[in-house]
Amino acid sequence: MASSSHRRRTQPKPDRDFEWRPVRGPLLAVAAVAAVVLVVTLVVAFRPGAAAGTTGQDRAASGPPSEAVTSAAATPKEPSPKPSTASPAPTASRRTTPSPKPSATASGTPSHTAANGTTRTSTAPAAGRIRPGTAYQGVATSYDAGNGDGACSFGPTSDVLTAAMNTADYETAKACGAYVAVRTASGTSVTVRITNECPAPCAAGQLDLSHQAFARLAPLSAGRIAITWSLLSPAVSDTVSIRYKTGSSQYWCGIQAIGHRNPLARLEVRTGGGWLALTRTDYNYFLSERGAGCGGEIRLTDIYGEQLTVPALAVRPDVVQRTGVQFSRH
Repeated sequence: MASSSHRRRTQPKPDRDFEWRPVRGPLLAVAAVAAVVLVVTLVVAFRPGAAAGTTGQDRAASGPPSEAVTSAAATPKEPSPKPSTASPAPTASRRTTPSPKPSATASGTPSHTAANGTTRTSTAPAAGRIRPGTAYQGVATSYDAGNGDGACSFGPTSDVLTAAMNTADYETAKACGAYVAVRTASGTSVTVRITNECPAPCAAGQLDLSHQAFARLAPLSAGRIAITWSLLSPAVSDTVSIRYKTGSSQYWCGIQAIGHRNPLARLEVRTGGGWLALTRTDYNYFLSERGAGCGGEIRLTDIYGEQLTVPALAVRPDVVQRTGVQFSRH
């Protein structure tokens, strides 16, 4: 702060006498005037309601500030929330498709129980080389099928509209029992059941038809004709039967399913540790080499994934035992 000798007083203090001294020069007078001007300027600038760059006339013309502006000035804004990195939850305006619930049959719950205790369930499809809904190109030849027996070991049959499947599509007897629709370019057709295997030189796609079946398509003298063929799931009057192979016992057994509407993908037997899938032979029996499950429950699965569980059957070699049930038609 400046000393008292630098202050300029125009009036003496009422309680004491003093000697007035003139200022030392014109510089002090100029400085005093500048200070007064500065003070006046600051007072005007900081009056309430003053705004930078706004005159009193402008403020009067614009009127009082609106409530929104006053509220915004009086209440500090909260910071805007940062966007979440998580996936947004579906809103009411967005439709979501629920995940399909597993069917009761897919989880092993029986969908049908026959009078003899046989149960029906469904699993995932298990088709092999021959798939439903697929047309295959090939050729047809013919052979003397005799009594209709063949590599599939079904035995003699009165229905000789049969065929032998080439080795590739025979697929270790997986084609056994399949019903196939065979067609020619002219539109003639015949339905046959696979009961035999046609080894080389039969090529993939080739069917060796019984003479009776071939004659439905062309004269036997044609020898070899172009065909297309596809899998069927036909109407049948028979039901599935089980047969134990000759020599079967509780210590070793071979099991065969006969009369199934759709090709058989798997045969299992019930053991103390659960279901055991048996190995299929090229002569169409499923073997239990150490006797596991022989005489117990049997579970059959077709290529569509449908399962039939057959109650325990006595081990009676070379005897056909009916189950009373059949796979569904597709």
